[in-house]
Amino acid sequence: MFSTHGFRGTSIDQIAAEAGLSKQNVLYYYPSKDAIYAELMNGLLSVWLDPLRGMDAQGDPVEEIVAYVMRKLELARVMPRESRLFAHEILQGAPRIAETITGPLRELVDEKAAQIAGWVKAGQLAPVEGHHLIFSIWSTTQHYADFEVQVRGILGSEDDAHYADAATFLEGFYRRALTPG
Repeated sequence: MFSTHGFRGTSIDQIAAEAGLSKQNVLYYYPSKDAIYAELMNGLLSVWLDPLRGMDAQGDPVEEIVAYVMRKLELARVMPRESRLFAHEILQGAPRIAETITGPLRELVDEKAAQIAGWVKAGQLAPVEGHHLIFSIWSTTQHYADFEVQVRGILGSEDDAHYADAATFLEGFYRRALTPG
């Protein structure tokens, strides 16, 4: 409901009807619409950040980052509504998840950017700045979900076949950009 109608356009009555529950039943588990939304957003962030958390500092850096790109692209393919919901929240200035962004999300991204800097320093990656590399991965993968109408319209795609082409392109793109020398 939130991805279809936005936060303001969604009511607890709509959520209850969509879930097949009474409003009272929903309010038994969640004290407010804000609480439902917060749990939804935190759950989404957890799912989306698991692949970033999974980048192994002991693994081959190029392989770890390319595998991360592929996992992010797959999440964009299977969770496009959720990606658009998150993008909408960010475009509004993140009024309901700002603390998560400046807290746990920032800590994780700082940690992984430091990991990337270590790989660069060791000569295992071409010179890249970790934060901006992560931002570029987010933008190149989530674009396929957030701007799905545009992508499908330009490519004339009626199904998800373009994701295979995107995976091939992004894998080669990041491999070339990250391989030292």
